Amino acid sequence: MVLLGQDFWKSSGWHLLDKNEEGYLNVTEDFIAAYFERPELVPIEESCSNERDLHKKLTLNPTMKVENKDLEKFKDKDSAFNYQMVLNFRDFILQQLTLETALVNISKGEKINFPPLFVSQIVHVIVRSIVDGWVDPIHLRASEILFREQSVTLDNGRIMVADRSTVQFQTQQSSLNTEKNPSNMTQIDILTEDSGNEYWGRSDNFDTAIDIAFGQPGLDGLCRVYEAWIAHFLKFSCQIRPMSKIEDDKWKWHIGLDVSSNSILNDLYNGKEVSEQELKQILALFSLNPDNKNIFKEDMRGYPVYLGLSMNEFGVISCKPQNLLVNLPILN
Repeated sequence: MVLLGQDFWKSSGWHLLDKNEEGYLNVTEDFIAAYFERPELVPIEESCSNERDLHKKLTLNPTMKVENKDLEKFKDKDSAFNYQMVLNFRDFILQQLTLETALVNISKGEKINFPPLFVSQIVHVIVRSIVDGWVDPIHLRASEILFREQSVTLDNGRIMVADRSTVQFQTQQSSLNTEKNPSNMTQIDILTEDSGNEYWGRSDNFDTAIDIAFGQPGLDGLCRVYEAWIAHFLKFSCQIRPMSKIEDDKWKWHIGLDVSSNSILNDLYNGKEVSEQELKQILALFSLNPDNKNIFKEDMRGYPVYLGLSMNEFGVISCKPQNLLVNLPILN
């Protein structure tokens, strides 16, 4: 049973943004101000007066111009670096029409001067907007794959994915204090249709795992969020269905949803030898067909686009949903 009206992913900052008439996200001062309340930027006891003063000014006026000399006055150079990265990100998104525009421009190769983590945060808040109103916890948990890296465990046909950062944190806890304080351990629980309602109270903890093996609800959730992602950005509807394998002598187009899938699918398409280990990295295959075939370029009409999702050699999924924004064979 799924409860209606539950909130989730408050950490995305979606609640602080405005939507334009097209449903795209306009940057607000409140959204930017929230970045200056993150632990990396909030002054601590050892922070110098210059850092404290700048932080106070930015919380009051988050779009104020900051000069290099303001950061050079910081005693803690690591703090100055953190501020510079957030300010670079702030300046970039303020120059864009919407957060969607920002992501599309990054996907098309526009240079950025901030870490990729901020790109994932853009994806996070856009996905939160897209899935607003969804009530299936399994589908929402599957949607996390688009913006958070996942650690993969293969077990008797199951493909269990858990948030990589949470897994790493759990491993650190285990080595430090599980024997003395087992209650302090972060628990990763498997989310099922029966336990789905547990998700609502812990969605921002990113501490649940799901099975995305063929035929599982988690994989269906991935299909639905990819469809919604395309509809949101590209304004056309499509059907995305899981596949166990690609058997098509008229295979014409494919898109990898991550770096590993791009490489593996390219080699398969070009008839190159692919190792057994590489094939095992492929976790999911999909076919994509637009509801209106005329959306595609003429030579692709009536043909599916194949999609692949893989883990890398270290067992980690690093999904790049923005690949769907620039690589589909659509007109215009």
